[in-house]
Order: sequence, then structure tokens, then C-alpha cells
Amino acid sequence: MFNSILTLIRGRAHEAEQAFIDRNAVPLLAQQIRDAALGIQSARRAVAIAVAQNEQEKSHYSAILSRIADLETRAVAALQKGSDELAREAAEAIAQLEAERDASEKAQTQFTQTIGRLKAMVRASEARLQELQRGERLARATQQTQKLSVACDDNSGLASLDEAEETLARLQAYQNRCEVAASIMKEMDASSRQASIIEKLANAGFGAPLGPSADDVLTRLRQRMNSVA
Repeated sequence: MFNSILTLIRGRAHEAEQAFIDRNAVPLLAQQIRDAALGIQSARRAVAIAVAQNEQEKSHYSAILSRIADLETRAVAALQKGSDELAREAAEAIAQLEAERDASEKAQTQFTQTIGRLKAMVRASEARLQELQRGERLARATQQTQKLSVACDDNSGLASLDEAEETLARLQAYQNRCEVAASIMKEMDASSRQASIIEKLANAGFGAPLGPSADDVLTRLRQRMNSVA
């Protein structure tokens, strides 16, 4: 029984740990990516140091070859003049330099192999880092979308959108009515001004009269009276 309780406690602890990781997965991923980026930066520095050391080794190697060539020339000259003892000293120095030369060649080979491996590792790590960074951006976008979806489903945070849209629709309808009314008023004012001008011109005798005048009525009445008589 006691073992079962311990197992259950460990199981619940594991579930709680996993739930905590799930809730904080995005910031956890971001920190892991930052740590990985720092590691890649350190690897780049290691590559740069290895390249610099290899260049120094190459310079040292060239200097060794130059000294060997110089000593060989001088040793031959010593032999030609019978200075065997000096020639032997030169030969001993050449032998030491040749051993140093061989060690330098070996070191350069090792540097070249190490640099190649480091560069390949850095390239692969950079590719993986870029993929992780893209994944993080996608995860953040998905998280925000999920939050928005929950908010939309809950309808508590976005309920005012419907009200705002209704208010905007009423405002636009009111503004349209105002514009139409203003346009009609302008047309009416223009028509009224035009009618007034036409009436003034007609009353002054310019153009056809707009309606029967008092003189026309009197004339018509006289004619009726004369016809009765």
C-alpha cells in the first residue's frame, strides 16, 4: 500500500511538472533558444581561434623551411671549404629543424581537420537554430490565435464589437440622411430663387405671363356681359 501511495505521488508530481512545462512552453523554448544561440556563438569563437592558431602555425612552418634552406646552403659551403666541424653543427641544427617541421605539418593537419569539423558543426547548429526560431515564432502566433479564439468563444472581451458596429451603422445612416436632406434643401433653394426671378420677369412683361391677370379677368367678364346683352 505504501509503495502504491509513493508511486501515485510520483505520478501526480510528474503530471504537475508536465502541466507546468506545457503552460510555460513558449518562454521555456525562447530561453532554450537563447542558450543555444550563446553556445553557437562560443563555437564560432572556437573556430576563429583555431583558424588563427593554424595561420600562426603556417607562418612558423614557413620560417622553419627558410632556416633549413639557409643552414643547408651554409653547411654545403662549410663542407666545400673543409670546415667539417661547422658543417656538422649545421647538420645537427637542420635535423632539429626538420623534426620541428614535421611536428608543424602534423599540427597543421590536426588544425585543418578540427576546423573542418567545427565549421560543419556550426553550420548544422545554425540551421537547427533557425528552424527553432521559426518554430518559436509560429508557436507564439498560434498561442495568440488560441487566446483570441478563447476570447471570441467566451464573448466577454469582444462583446462591445457588436455594439460598436451597430453604433457605427446608425451614425453612418444618420449622416447619409443629413447629406440627402442638405442636398434637397439646396435644390429647393435653387428652384425657389429661379421661380422668383421668372415671376419678376413675367410681371415686368418679359415673356409669357405665368397665370391670368386681373385685366384678363375683366376682359373676359366684359365679353360675357356683352354677349348676354
